Amino acid sequence: MLRRGTPARLRLALAQMNSTVGDLEGNTARILDLLSEARSAGADLVAFPELAITGYPPEDLVLKPSFLRQNLACLGSVVAATKGLTAVVGFVDVRADIYNAAALAHDGELAAVHHKMFLPNYGVFDENRYFQAGEGCAVAELNDTVIGVNICEDIWHAVGPTAIQAYADAEIVVNINASPFHAGKGAFRRQMLYTRAVDNVIVVAYVNMVGGQDELVFDGHSMVFDQKGNLLVEGSQFREELILVDVDVESVFRQRLHDPRRRQGLAQWPSESRPASRKLLNPVSGTAAKPAIAVREPTLFDEVGEVYQALVLGVRDYVEKNGFRSVLIGLSGGIDSSLTAAIAVDALGPERVTGVSENFDLSGGATFL
Repeated sequence: MLRRGTPARLRLALAQMNSTVGDLEGNTARILDLLSEARSAGADLVAFPELAITGYPPEDLVLKPSFLRQNLACLGSVVAATKGLTAVVGFVDVRADIYNAAALAHDGELAAVHHKMFLPNYGVFDENRYFQAGEGCAVAELNDTVIGVNICEDIWHAVGPTAIQAYADAEIVVNINASPFHAGKGAFRRQMLYTRAVDNVIVVAYVNMVGGQDELVFDGHSMVFDQKGNLLVEGSQFREELILVDVDVESVFRQRLHDPRRRQGLAQWPSESRPASRKLLNPVSGTAAKPAIAVREPTLFDEVGEVYQALVLGVRDYVEKNGFRSVLIGLSGGIDSSLTAAIAVDALGPERVTGVSENFDLSGGATFL
């Protein structure tokens, strides 16, 4: 699409936050703080992780009508706080059934909602048990920039929402996630996002949750790839932060002029699979001058380091989110208990960790120290 004279750059903020399952008030307060921070940084669009309001995975909490109502009330508070900018926020939508959903809030109003279409039901995931799969996906136009929104697993499918939204003229796809960490996943994830961006000639903005929830650890490491597969910015691993990047939207149109694949694909794409309409978002008032984005280096780890950091974060959040004040560790003097003690101290601090060792004398008696 041709630009109509408005700035061809969009400032995007990825809010890599640590939600707590069930803490609706606490999660909402954190979202509101990050919204304020994004506004001060001159962001046009800020994206929060999958189910940021409820925490992930909410599991049987979504079977409680009172919890669902409170979740919607919290969304209302977030939407009202989006005056002057646009936000994508994960929540549980309630219709005839319940949906893992992303709200597109704009200038204090709820503009659109995307329901997750591909529900993972393998490994640690059990979403088919709780949610209905979404049907269809929409796009929205903000200051001449067409934006698509989808959720986590949606972008892992080559023929799915990202392709549909690209064929509907989306230039940026915002993909919100609660993607758990496992060793080596980062490289696989990076390659997948690169492929989606290049194949669809689209900017892919991937925001991931950070933190621990029971046996799951979310590593953050949010990323933005441009339409040529260039990595524009990436977030740190295992740390909350707000990541900012200015996206040259005009370059997407220029690249599409030189790439015949999209024309050929569009001619073959079933018309019934394309979004029928586009939500036009009203321009928001504000100054054209934006504060400079501070130069930052993400905190990243090698293969061994990232496993260790995942263990530290998982222990810290398990203790903190369950309200424990301290931990007790049995020490045998072996490598396994020594490593456990090191993880606990790095996670909580030495003053919150007590070690208990057992020394055996020659007579077979035991002494506890």
